[in-house]
Amino acid sequence: MQAELWLGFIVFLRIAATVALLPGFGEQSVSVRVKLALALAFTLIVAPAVSLPELDYSTSTLATLTLTETISGLLLGIGVRLFVLALQTAGAIAAQSTSLSQILGGATIEPLAAIGYILMVGAIALAMMAGLHVKAAQLMIHSYVILPIGLFSAGSDIAGWGIAQIAHAFELAFVLAAPFIIMSVLYNLALGVINKAMPQLMVAFVGAPVITLGGLFLLFLAAPTMLSVWLSALDQFMANPMGHTR
Repeated sequence: MQAELWLGFIVFLRIAATVALLPGFGEQSVSVRVKLALALAFTLIVAPAVSLPELDYSTSTLATLTLTETISGLLLGIGVRLFVLALQTAGAIAAQSTSLSQILGGATIEPLAAIGYILMVGAIALAMMAGLHVKAAQLMIHSYVILPIGLFSAGSDIAGWGIAQIAHAFELAFVLAAPFIIMSVLYNLALGVINKAMPQLMVAFVGAPVITLGGLFLLFLAAPTMLSVWLSALDQFMANPMGHTR
């Protein structure tokens, strides 16, 4: 019984840190009590699949495990959370390209751009429908192979992994926002040609409604493809969280 309780506690440390950052489960709108219940539920699922190494159960061991397991859980959670931030960045870029928001709308204390919020809510709903809870449990179980219990990862490895994940998140954001960027470039080129041909025409007043309507129409067309690409990238990461290390 003592060994089982220790195993449950050690697994809970990593699971709780991961759940706090998972899309859907770790959102700010979810209460702390619900997050705690989710962490306990995931612990009951993950713990039977984890083997506990030989430990002396001393105070120093407890402090070491608390530190290592919490850090490991945070690393996993941050890796998954970066995909949500990539989607928010893509929404901010798309909103800026269509003159609907500031480009840093998702990085400030102000509310997120409308396009980014729509994409984020849709992505979380799609991920839940695709079995995010099952994939998250598999990720947590697999994490004990790549991040063993009680061991610190090398700082250089973590730094390289983190840089690769951030670079991949920005790459994904620009890929998702590419249709809006292309449309914005073509629109501004056409606006410049019209302004050159007809200097007396107030092209800004004529073109502003056009770019807004075009952006909304493009969002209607591109959102399903954007979300499917995002979900595919998320699935690849959760199947192999160290796959983007360069």
